[in-house]
Amino acid sequence: MRTLNWMPQRCRYDPENPPSFTLSLNILFAFSGTFTVANLYYAQPILNVLARDFNVSYERASDVATLSQAGYAVGLLFLCPLADMVPRRPFILFLIWVTATVWIGLCLTNNFEVFISLSFLCGVGTVTPQLMLPLVGDLAPPHRRASSLSVVVSGLALGLLIARVLSGIVANFTSWRNIYWLAFGAQYMTLALLYFFLPDYPAKNKGLNYFRVLWGMAVMVVTEPLLTQACLIGFLLSAAFTSFWTTLTFLLASPPYEYSSLEIGCFAFIGIVVVALAPVWSRLITDRFVFLFSVVLGLGFEFIGIVISTFIGSFTVAGPIIHAIMMDSGANFTHTANRSNIYSLDPKARNRVNTVYMVFAFGGQIMGTAVGNRLYAQGGWVWSGSSNIAFIGVAIIVGIIRGPKETGWVGWSKGWNIRRDEVPKKRPVGSAEADIEEARPPSEQPAENCSSKAILQNPR
Repeated sequence: MRTLNWMPQRCRYDPENPPSFTLSLNILFAFSGTFTVANLYYAQPILNVLARDFNVSYERASDVATLSQAGYAVGLLFLCPLADMVPRRPFILFLIWVTATVWIGLCLTNNFEVFISLSFLCGVGTVTPQLMLPLVGDLAPPHRRASSLSVVVSGLALGLLIARVLSGIVANFTSWRNIYWLAFGAQYMTLALLYFFLPDYPAKNKGLNYFRVLWGMAVMVVTEPLLTQACLIGFLLSAAFTSFWTTLTFLLASPPYEYSSLEIGCFAFIGIVVVALAPVWSRLITDRFVFLFSVVLGLGFEFIGIVISTFIGSFTVAGPIIHAIMMDSGANFTHTANRSNIYSLDPKARNRVNTVYMVFAFGGQIMGTAVGNRLYAQGGWVWSGSSNIAFIGVAIIVGIIRGPKETGWVGWSKGWNIRRDEVPKKRPVGSAEADIEEARPPSEQPAENCSSKAILQNPR
């Protein structure tokens, strides 16, 4: 632990000179998210290989993916809120180190029960990208927050792409264990890079009670209209997303396509379009207009792709390709804008706010998988696609019934203007320092700040 707590001089937090959020740091966060979140997806394309090697049924082998996701959900709910109470640099490094070390067991064990147990534990520790996203919200200046978040979110999409493609290719030509050894090396490389370049950032809520934090997250959902709106949209968006990617395998493996698992895995390359478009979209749209405009626009983009694919996907592969491009892009745009929007609620609680949002999104993934599979089994591609149309249609309704400046639960009382009232060019101090000051109670703020506030409040 002493080794993890040590940091280079350039990474140490200085209140007089808070860390600046550079492009290289933004890329480092995206790279780290890529090779961390990939842990959840290496097993998905090779479940049939794992079943053969461990001599278990396909249904039993699917527990590897299920328990990895379950571990991720546990980490989201119980570990992510801690990031509002402790310094994030040592916390992030510790989680990556523990996960990478436990990962060795996945590379070596020949016992399936041990394998799925370790998959669960590694899933718990894979939540570090969800700790980095709120940190980007703290470090990035307000006028670049959305585009900076989009770079990291694109890194997460790239992680899903790399994991599925590499896993399928490596397992097709060599032993499946080689992809796990490769992932082990990638995690320790990520740990080394973050160890030397991740800036320190002070805890915002020292002494906060952990159980009060958990209860506070439940209270947020019923007291913050903006958060509730974003969570419902995230839930429906995630349901449509996972429903599509789950049933796509069945569609492409059946007539008239009958693609191999390697060909199906190559569909993940469509994610490159998302990675390329997301930062451009965020700079041109999300950073310039109210966040809700980007949310609804992304949902509309996705809705069009789903409608096209649902009715032509059964006889031409152009349908699933259009669907994948427009759905992945729309989902990325919407999630980025949603996060940018809810991070403005409370600078002291960004990790808790992100946790609430991700729990809803994860719930949507579970529902989307269950509903999509059931409808595909009963009515094929058109039935499952129609449910996705319904999910996104309801999400658009949730987005438009409450305006971007509305303080209540429903309505547009603050007007219809989609332009942001102000786009700050630069803070007089660093974004990180400003948030720390905002997070401090008045008794701990510098005397000159308190006196200046008093003068503003009582100019006489």
